[in-house]
Amino acid sequence: MSQEIELKLTLSREAAKRLAEHPCLKPLERRRFQLGNTYFDTPQQHLEAAHMALRLRRRDDDWVQTLKTAGQESGGLSSRDEWEWTVAPGQLDLAGLASLPPLQDWTRDVLESLSPRFTTDFQRTRWLVTQQNSLVEVALDRGEIAAGQHRVEICELELELKQGETDALWSLAEAFAEKLALRPATLSKAARGGALLRGHWSLPQQEDSPCGLWQRALAALDAHADSGDPAFQTLAGQALVRLVGLENALENPRSARLARILAEALENTGVGHVPHWLDETFGQTALALSRQLADPARSTRT
Repeated sequence: MSQEIELKLTLSREAAKRLAEHPCLKPLERRRFQLGNTYFDTPQQHLEAAHMALRLRRRDDDWVQTLKTAGQESGGLSSRDEWEWTVAPGQLDLAGLASLPPLQDWTRDVLESLSPRFTTDFQRTRWLVTQQNSLVEVALDRGEIAAGQHRVEICELELELKQGETDALWSLAEAFAEKLALRPATLSKAARGGALLRGHWSLPQQEDSPCGLWQRALAALDAHADSGDPAFQTLAGQALVRLVGLENALENPRSARLARILAEALENTGVGHVPHWLDETFGQTALALSRQLADPARSTRT
């Protein structure tokens, strides 16, 4: 078992095209490879209900099986347990799954009912970046999620901490945001695929906590991008307005100001399938809010 710590970002197509020219990446060697993934669950969706994801990934002639747990998440930064091992081509290792702590109570019948649900196919471009004495894997994924006849685009950036401190993820993301249109994202490829398969995007429960409201806003923006439903942009704005209303209870008063800027940006731009509000200013503000809520005391140290 390992622990995956990463910061997930969604980019505009133009930002993805220009990413390799960013000063943090341009001098570095990059690797490209194609990844094909099939996600599995039971007919009763046991894994999704437990906020876990199971996939088979093919890269060249290698097949890898991965189980990920829900873990903890805040503003695009996630920390979760992960088990990964090589398997026979195209075959789930049910015995290996049964031995893992999260699945040890599952019956054999339930494990044997696991079947493919949706696929993701994308090109990954990867760099290894040294940032603040930490090692970060930067992965740009471009491709699509396919569920039945439905497709949505993958255009995202994952910053995974390989060694060091999580501050390196934030500072590297902020450096990218100075020149590129991006924002924190909260829905994983597995969650996006499940929503696409059902044709229904659900949001976290409404709760009056700053982190909860921000997670709801980000999930709504993710759902808006995949569904094209303008109601999700409205829901994101409403969550941000509620966050602003918690100004007196926030540990860091700057968080309310940042939330207000984002709410006004959503309100003052047109609603449509293409998120026109996703520009450098929006991304910088969203990253700052995510970091503030993840570490409220940060402003007193800087």
